[in-house]
Amino acid sequence: MASDEAALTLAPARPAPWRDPKLRAIAYQIVFVAAVVGAVGFLVHNMLGNISRQNIATGFGFLRKEAAFGIGESLIPYSPADTYGRAFLVGLSNTLYVAALGIVLATILGTVMGLARLSGNWLVAKLAQIYVETFRNIPLLLQLFFWWGLLNTAAPAPRQAWQVLPDVFVSNRGIAYPVPVASPAYKWMALAVVVALALLVPLRRWAAARQAATGRQFPRGWAGLGIVLGLPLIVFVAFGAPFALSVPSLHGFNFSGGSAVSPEFAALLLGLVIYSGTFIAEIVRAGILAVSWGQSEAAMALGLKSGQRMRLVVLPQALRVIVPPLTSQYLSLTKNSSLAVAIGFPDLVSIANTTMNQTGQAIEGIAMIMAVYLFISLSISLAMNLYNRAVALVER
Repeated sequence: MASDEAALTLAPARPAPWRDPKLRAIAYQIVFVAAVVGAVGFLVHNMLGNISRQNIATGFGFLRKEAAFGIGESLIPYSPADTYGRAFLVGLSNTLYVAALGIVLATILGTVMGLARLSGNWLVAKLAQIYVETFRNIPLLLQLFFWWGLLNTAAPAPRQAWQVLPDVFVSNRGIAYPVPVASPAYKWMALAVVVALALLVPLRRWAAARQAATGRQFPRGWAGLGIVLGLPLIVFVAFGAPFALSVPSLHGFNFSGGSAVSPEFAALLLGLVIYSGTFIAEIVRAGILAVSWGQSEAAMALGLKSGQRMRLVVLPQALRVIVPPLTSQYLSLTKNSSLAVAIGFPDLVSIANTTMNQTGQAIEGIAMIMAVYLFISLSISLAMNLYNRAVALVER
């Protein structure tokens, strides 16, 4: 009995529930979630009350109504007799087009400028530094206004257009340039390019297995380039080499023939590419500098040439540093394309604003814009994360 009483007196007392850290943490989270749900419910209740009191229509039925407004630039067929839903698709296609083209061109420009900043040539390195430090520190909106003013106001009329390249004319109506005349061969050539890109995968695996077995390198780069260029060329020759250009020529007060982009599109694309290219240049430069110089020295000791050192040793390690911030720049470029509304390019935001002004359904319009940009951003992040995982170095 004495030992039992001693054990009872020595047993630690159970703490009160409000003194238990785990229970307190759970309680705080429950209170926080309840507060958020309550705030959202309060806002939604007020919104529905205001909508009902002012007799504002709700729902997405307006997308089936006639838009009754024109769109100056469209990748898909559109007329004012089409629906608001069709107009929304026009804006979405314009946004995706300028974002995709901007990402490709900004990546090329940024990579070139990033490598130029590391050049041993003093003049090349300084010119690249001036480009980066100048355009990186000027707000993008001001750059868009500058390029739009240059193309829309400073550029001459079509009769006095600047011919910057053979058959390429710049005027206040836009940039006119030649394009190939449509032919059925081009569709098959595009299919041939897809097939050639698919063939590069087994070629790469075979070359790696051959090198592991014999120690001899196979020129995968040149072989891949030959397949990608040669297969479409074979298709082109098989169709009789149907190549003809539609060249822009002046008729009346404007150019006809060829193709053209508006000053608004050109200004938006220039601004996005030049501005984003500065950040990508610094990302590329930082990624390459993050690789120890000893890696390059070891590659030189093995007899690798300059291009092989960069491709086989430096870039695979630099990509681990480059890809994550590069993803952020791609997301920023896509979201910055919404500034097109400031210079009159009919992107998603611009057309959605016109739709909201005509229908009065701002909540649905804003919700659609947010949903689209969220989906695009998540898609870009997913693609870049998958690529980052594919190029990541596997540690032993």
